Amino acid sequence: MFRLSFARCFVAAIASLLLHGCALHRGQKIREPVTPASAVGSPEFRAATGTLLGQGFVGGNNIVTLVNGDRIFPAMLQAIRGARRTINFETYVFWNGNVGRQFAETLAERAAAGVRVNVILDAQGTHKMGAANLARMRQAGVRVEKYHTIFWWDLRRYNNRTHRKLLVVDGKVGFIGGVGIADEWEGNAESPEHWRDNHYRVTGPVVAQLQALFMDNWLKTEGTVLNGADYFPALKPAGNAAAQAFKSSPQYGNIDVHLMYLLTIASARKNLCIENAYFLPDEMTRKELLAAAQRGVKIEIVVPGPHIDQKLVRNASRRHWPELLKAGIRIYEYQPTMVHVKLLIADERFVSIGSANFDNRSIRLNDEANLNVLDRGFAATQTRLFEMDRRNSREVTLDEAGHLSPVKPAEQVAGLAAPQL
Repeated sequence: MFRLSFARCFVAAIASLLLHGCALHRGQKIREPVTPASAVGSPEFRAATGTLLGQGFVGGNNIVTLVNGDRIFPAMLQAIRGARRTINFETYVFWNGNVGRQFAETLAERAAAGVRVNVILDAQGTHKMGAANLARMRQAGVRVEKYHTIFWWDLRRYNNRTHRKLLVVDGKVGFIGGVGIADEWEGNAESPEHWRDNHYRVTGPVVAQLQALFMDNWLKTEGTVLNGADYFPALKPAGNAAAQAFKSSPQYGNIDVHLMYLLTIASARKNLCIENAYFLPDEMTRKELLAAAQRGVKIEIVVPGPHIDQKLVRNASRRHWPELLKAGIRIYEYQPTMVHVKLLIADERFVSIGSANFDNRSIRLNDEANLNVLDRGFAATQTRLFEMDRRNSREVTLDEAGHLSPVKPAEQVAGLAAPQL
């Protein structure tokens, strides 16, 4: 008779508690697949997505794509140095090193100059930031709040993390994407030590929505309302893109990342491009992907290859690859380095970017922040980047996927509950 060892049972029980205990929604989960209705980009899709995800699409935005650390970090630091009134910054990863010291010093300098600097740092994701960096900011007047420090009587609370990556300067310039404040993101993805990622500089009316996303967790952690023209100035049109910022906070009953994935996949008519560092869709999302493939949608997925920081997550993901490949979905493993991109493109029109991974942690545990964009030009830029990464990837064959080693039960559960960047 098969029996799990005590150690494996213990690991599975703890992981299950962390995964499911913290994921108790205040309301029903989505229990049935979304019925395909209006196509992506249609007025009906725009209205439904805007209403269901909390904040509607607003026009007049300009979104600049920043590729890899060589372009991402200088743009963010330049914006911080140019701040005159307020800086709101929320991140999951903030580690000690060259990049972390630059951000700590720059934020501290602005605070010392009289700018109101408010920072939310996830307690788990910033445990390696270094005491000196934290002290430098606080001594200069930066208001730093740690999100969900560990309490021995409630591990589930600690496991609910803010995975958001938000920066808003003077209420006028915003940044959103997948990059963490760490040396791993330096460079131009030129070696396994330099990760591949995208981040985005945003101007226009949607910046007010990004500011509102920051305010969500500021109220949870610090409890004060930040308002007025210094945080919410009048915003003039800066471009032509329609955009919508939205948040997901599963512990508080908000599962908008999951809803966005299901709505987009169900509404796709021609193609779906998915690039994600941690591709582990739940059963409902897999059903939507299979249904889309069956109705003729071309689906391509780029995931990390030999370089990945969470091998357990990849192993758990691979268990489902054969059914996806049999349906005609194509999967590619990125080869040069760790790919940390979080990108969804539908029908060459709709794009979702931000912090959300394609996994249970983003759907059921983490606080996430994404930006949805309806603009053909922006979608074309993201598609070119996706195709660049696909060319640097190796396609997974059905024969290969069918011979992958089975995932052990304890590894599978541990993979689901593992921290992911």
